[in-house]
Amino acid sequence: VTLNEAVFGITPNEHCVYLAVSSEMSSIRQGTHSSKTKGEVAGSGAKPWRQKGTGRARVGHIRNPSRVHGSKAFGPKPHGYDKKVNKKVRQLARRSVLSQKVSKNSFIVLDNIFPETPKTSEFTGLLKNFNLTEKKVTVLTDSMEENLYLGSRNIKNICVVPVQSASAYDLLDCQMILANEASVEILNKQLS
Repeated sequence: VTLNEAVFGITPNEHCVYLAVSSEMSSIRQGTHSSKTKGEVAGSGAKPWRQKGTGRARVGHIRNPSRVHGSKAFGPKPHGYDKKVNKKVRQLARRSVLSQKVSKNSFIVLDNIFPETPKTSEFTGLLKNFNLTEKKVTVLTDSMEENLYLGSRNIKNICVVPVQSASAYDLLDCQMILANEASVEILNKQLS
């Protein structure tokens, strides 16, 4: 199989990789943090004492932020952390990471990556052949085959990702990328 120079041989653009990865990491956040405002916190809405004539400072209610048991001033409210990144920037980030992995000899292409049985030992044997048992490996496949999924899910530091949905972070967050020929063809077509 041939690696397309426009995909696997470019000069990496670190800023595009940063934008794509930070966008993905931000979108993972739940953003469900919340605190009560003075309209939501429990407590009476009555005026504690009259406006004039007592000599004390004027007070409207007992749950304003400056009082004990009061609300939080400008506290957190639920919101999304999504950051928009343009499609071409995301694609350039993926090409940059792939080019970097190829230049560092951290990209292995196999004609067949699917084990014949769903045994973990069979997939571990494949990793031992390439001295990858102690490394963090991302496995790119053209289809999520059941034997591959079952054989790899109990191995530490192994991440099986369909090549169509592999993000810049998936490609970056590993020491080695293991791919089959069909997935390389998909990358050549998708990113060129």
